[in-house]
Amino acid sequence: MPSRLFSLIALLCLSCALYAQSQNRERYQVYGGYTFLSNTLNGVAGSHQPLNGAEGSLAFPAWHNLRFKVDAYFYRGTNLGAPQHPFYILGGGQYSWHVRRESVYVEALAGDSGANKTWGTNATGQTASFAALLGGGLDTPISRRFAFRVSGGYQYSYFELVTPWPNLIPYRIPGLPTNFMRLSSGLVWHF
Repeated sequence: MPSRLFSLIALLCLSCALYAQSQNRERYQVYGGYTFLSNTLNGVAGSHQPLNGAEGSLAFPAWHNLRFKVDAYFYRGTNLGAPQHPFYILGGGQYSWHVRRESVYVEALAGDSGANKTWGTNATGQTASFAALLGGGLDTPISRRFAFRVSGGYQYSYFELVTPWPNLIPYRIPGLPTNFMRLSSGLVWHF
């Protein structure tokens, strides 16, 4: 009798272990890749220049397909003779679902953005702004732990110019962009 009971317990433990290994439970997602912004901060009508940069993000374990995500990205470029170095740090939610092998997601993020003080042409630029991103993407698996991601979305950020010292009064030139399109692609590590 004890040998049968021992065999039954061993069989139950083994089947639970095999079931747990067959489930692909990803807990975290780390992403790194290239990002593209449709316009510069001072890209008024007639002088639109896109910006190129890099992005990194961390998504925490999912709860009913909803994850908390922290995203950071920066760009480099010039427009109208002024250097453009904006950076963004955003956080929010990412909801995903699986379609066959691929994973499709939508996200809504909000946070802070900053830029170098000389982004405005012949004026000092405001260096902090609210930013928001609404978008989505597609992850295609490459291996068990890695996937290729393509994403895009609408980004809002509001930067102003500042008058020289001592006044430091913000003002807005008509036509300064606040609405941007953002595209990104790179690798996701699931662990």
